[in-house]
Amino acid sequence: MIRTLDRLTPALSRGVTLCAVMVLVAMLPWISGRDPARSILRARMGEQDASPEALAALRDRLGLAEGPVAHMRGWFAGLAQGDWGTSWISGAPVLPGMVKALGVSLTLMSAAFAVALVTAVLLAGPTMRRGLRGRDTRSSGTVAASLTAMPEFMLSALFLVVFSVWLGWLPPYGWQGPAHVVLPALALGLPGGGLLGRLLTNAVAATFHERWIATWAVAGFSRRQIARAVLRRSLPALMPQMGMIVVGMTGGAIAVEQVFSIPGLGRAVLGAASAQDLPALQAGILILLLNALVIGVVANLIRVALLGRALHMGALPVARVVPLPPDPRLWLVPAAVVVILLVLLAAGLPRDPFTSQFLRLQPPGFDLPLGADGLGRDVLARIAHGALSTVGMAVLVTLISLFIGLGMGLMPRLAIGLIEVTKATPPTIAALIVVAAMGPSAPGALLAVTAVAWAPLAAHTAALVTEARAQPHVRIAPILGVGPLRLIPRSILPAIFGPVLRHAMLRLPGNALALAALGFLGLGARPPSPEWGLILADALPYVERAPLAVLTSVLALALISVLGVSLVSMTRR
Repeated sequence: MIRTLDRLTPALSRGVTLCAVMVLVAMLPWISGRDPARSILRARMGEQDASPEALAALRDRLGLAEGPVAHMRGWFAGLAQGDWGTSWISGAPVLPGMVKALGVSLTLMSAAFAVALVTAVLLAGPTMRRGLRGRDTRSSGTVAASLTAMPEFMLSALFLVVFSVWLGWLPPYGWQGPAHVVLPALALGLPGGGLLGRLLTNAVAATFHERWIATWAVAGFSRRQIARAVLRRSLPALMPQMGMIVVGMTGGAIAVEQVFSIPGLGRAVLGAASAQDLPALQAGILILLLNALVIGVVANLIRVALLGRALHMGALPVARVVPLPPDPRLWLVPAAVVVILLVLLAAGLPRDPFTSQFLRLQPPGFDLPLGADGLGRDVLARIAHGALSTVGMAVLVTLISLFIGLGMGLMPRLAIGLIEVTKATPPTIAALIVVAAMGPSAPGALLAVTAVAWAPLAAHTAALVTEARAQPHVRIAPILGVGPLRLIPRSILPAIFGPVLRHAMLRLPGNALALAALGFLGLGARPPSPEWGLILADALPYVERAPLAVLTSVLALALISVLGVSLVSMTRR
């Protein structure tokens, strides 16, 4: 009975979580605390006040007078019949437009995934060649980590400046031919390719440490046969992560489509969120979630097909790659980044980040080291004050996520469904739901990033808790009369807190970049806040007249990326 319950609990957790997500999407018009009828009329009529009669008539026509529960039932019934709602702005059905935008996004994501695969093969190629020649397969992974740490919106702005404005090689905006696909696909695919390349490199290196490699070499198998077998052995473990990478592209595609003016699903959903067109937003979020679910199922099916009979025979040994020896020089990189940030703070904090006291887009000079933005404000002052805002919010997100992750990870069977769904949700999608509820704001961005940032920490905690409970002194504790309320603080938490805390600190730069991405998309801090993502968004319209303004913001964000890369590189040794 207990074993059956243990098996059913994870499945029940997944089912409850999926149902809760569907109910949350269905209740978007109501969770904001605003009158849905008033929101509809405001979306159609601007800021004009609606009469009570018009509000009552609209509630009756749309079924809002019956309340949220009845409206939710009607929404689910409409989904079953293919009716996904009617736009509050245009009055047209939302599904055809969203499906058309989905086709554009899938084309972009396919090209980006091809870029990611090529990047991963190029990154893992040297490790494969060294393994086939019997050499050391350990790798620092610096290049892969560098690509992984670059957010899509930052790469998009950088490529726009370099390849479209300065070099003029590729078109900057639109979706009219193959040439318009190149820069968006590179911006979207390179970060995923870096992560996939790092995972593939580690998996290949681990496989070459298994004993059967030497046996095959002695038996006379060719290098090509061994390489094929190594890939067949390495890829199954990567399929869940590969699915997560593709799901992550759905969030990154929103920023890429916004920068390059691509009429895809991400841009359509972002526009619906900005206009508070909640039926369109509901349909877009639901399509994004279904897309993530399908990707996860396909990745798992490919994994099962690759494993074949070995999945049921338990014939998959696990090897650990010996880490590289520590290199004390790696501390120079994060130290240099911290010094640069301190210099920026010392130089910029005494300056005014809000007053328009210079010429618009004034170039850098002695009195204006980084120039002025499109409103004549001091860019150095805004970047310095934005550092405090962005990094400070990232620290708060990290600490809150740490405690939530520890709490949820201590009950892995009950929380497994919530952990899995949350890990597969990009911060951008969470932010869209938060914006529908409370509008764009800095606290909303903090809430959205925290809502997904805890899940990797919870998964790590759950794995460590399983290992800790398997220790002899923990297994014997209940026999000695130590109950769970005493066992967790005395034996479990001391064993897991240190590793999870280090993991949380490693995610600090990524949380800062996620907050900046939401600010860039208009889902976070509002003007005139000197938030780094918002600074880049303000500079982007002037990319052709003042590309240096865009590049300055990109370089500021690159500091956080470099810090994240250096920290990851040090911990891998």
